[in-house]
Amino acid sequence: MRRRVREILIIGAAVSALAACGQSPGAPNTTVGYGPNPTLPEPSRSLLPTVKISKVVGWSNDAKPRAPAGFTVQPFATGLDHPRWLLVLPNGDVLVVVVEERPTIADVEFAGTREFDKEVLKKAMRDVGLTEGRPFDKALADRAEQELKRQYINRSLYGAEVVTTVTPIERNRVNLTFTVVEGEPARIKEVRVNGNKAFSESTLKGLFDQDTGGWLSWYTKSDRYSRTKLNADLETLRSYYLQRGYLEFRVDSTQVAISPDKQDITITVNVTEGERFVVAGVKLEGNYLEREDEFKSLVSIRAGEPYNADQVAETTKAFSEYFGRFGFAFSRVEAVPEIDRENNRVTLVLQAEPSRRAYVRKINVSGNNRTRDEVIRREFRQYEAAWYDGERIRLSRDRVDRLGFFTEVNVETQDVPGAPDQVDLVVNVTEKPTGSLQLGAGFSSAEKVALSFGIKQENFFGSGNYLGIDVNTSKYRRTLVFSTTNPYFTQDGISRTVDLYYRTDKPYEDQGGNYELVTTGASMRFGIPFSETDTVFFGGGFEQTQIKAGTNIPATYLAYANTYGATSNAIPLTVGWSRDDRDSALAPNSGRYQRLNSEWSVAGDRKSVV
Repeated sequence: MRRRVREILIIGAAVSALAACGQSPGAPNTTVGYGPNPTLPEPSRSLLPTVKISKVVGWSNDAKPRAPAGFTVQPFATGLDHPRWLLVLPNGDVLVVVVEERPTIADVEFAGTREFDKEVLKKAMRDVGLTEGRPFDKALADRAEQELKRQYINRSLYGAEVVTTVTPIERNRVNLTFTVVEGEPARIKEVRVNGNKAFSESTLKGLFDQDTGGWLSWYTKSDRYSRTKLNADLETLRSYYLQRGYLEFRVDSTQVAISPDKQDITITVNVTEGERFVVAGVKLEGNYLEREDEFKSLVSIRAGEPYNADQVAETTKAFSEYFGRFGFAFSRVEAVPEIDRENNRVTLVLQAEPSRRAYVRKINVSGNNRTRDEVIRREFRQYEAAWYDGERIRLSRDRVDRLGFFTEVNVETQDVPGAPDQVDLVVNVTEKPTGSLQLGAGFSSAEKVALSFGIKQENFFGSGNYLGIDVNTSKYRRTLVFSTTNPYFTQDGISRTVDLYYRTDKPYEDQGGNYELVTTGASMRFGIPFSETDTVFFGGGFEQTQIKAGTNIPATYLAYANTYGATSNAIPLTVGWSRDDRDSALAPNSGRYQRLNSEWSVAGDRKSVV
């Protein structure tokens, strides 16, 4: 091999020398382009670069490369599409590396899918890498096929068949098609509950969301089996017994059987009820911060009544929240039952450990893509660098939820690594649309074209301010209204509302008459918070009412004009009160919203009390 390399180098050097000797006097000297300091020609400054690509020409069947004297050329292997490298292994074998490029996906289609939307399926495939322009992966396509079958099984379509077809097309591309034969969904034929004694089987089956179907099953799909729904039904069954004294109730097993034709499903639930226990009493053990009487007032468990797991959970939650009011964010409260099996009675021991007291290091806000942090933080009554207070955190959460800007508000407590006496609060919010836009146009022979425009935004540019504009160009009922509210006009939480309005009203031509009523006004109100839930409103305004005389004017308008004049002014003062202690403005579970308003026109041509 070394001898051959030397021969090639010698031949190459000889050819280079002959080429240099054979240069004509007018030809460019190419030798100056070599060496440590080559002389290069000036670059070509053409608009388009010159690209020279060699044309690949394959060998014909009887043609071979020409070799120097003393060498022969013999074919080593044939039938290889893309050979790249030849490697000689230590044992003398020759390894030929053949590279075959993966085809590219040209299109992904679904056929026969009625249960799922095709666009949703395409998006799911795009997320896993099966989409146009991506390399085709057979293993990935097989996993997608199995996942699609699993989704059909979750919808009780056990007989669904999925076939993946890969169709090669030009330029090393493939079309990927998932063909689905959905078949008919399997229906729940029977639901059985074994081991029940205290309650009838029909009563227990009535607790389940899954059943054998009814006249609304085509809509509710209650006769379609789902493992998730079955787990929820079992939890409902367990809660039903635990609320009625069956402290030791348990679900032993569940069996789901499907018919050979995969059309009928039978569900069997095996339970053990146990004995029914009555609460003998409640005892407190542990550290209650020398406030046992205050904690006892929070106990909702009633002695002499059947054991109720909901009452136990409510009591332990109330204890944990009450510990939180004193800064104990990591308190542990556990209800330990002491069972008297001879008399079927149980004594609940509430063991409490307040653990360590903590203060809040930071308050972080997440999920507010549009609403500014300030809008949320100014509603918080739990402050940073202050002792943890569960009651203030709950109040802060409710105040944020009462804004009406979010569908969900949650406050999470996170430990601070390396600081056992510190916690961080994370406020997670989910925003909802807070504005509406109305555009309208109408045409009639009486007033020709009438346009209307309205916009209401409760969270204007994420600032928490309200803005409302209403415009109507109708010839007979023209309206221009502007309203804005700044809930934090001052840092103390005093709100300010400004209203401007202009309205005209006159009868249609077919009603007769050409009189007109024009109302113009402006007002300003301030809301002063006197407590966390109570606000008192004060305000004043100016309103001018003008009656333009015409034919067929109503008698009430004439009487008003005779009393106060065709143009009258009024200066009304407003006083109001509101109380809002709801836990949510969108879907409240507790609390009330009350409001009272009064208006007194103290000056001007017209005086009145409303």
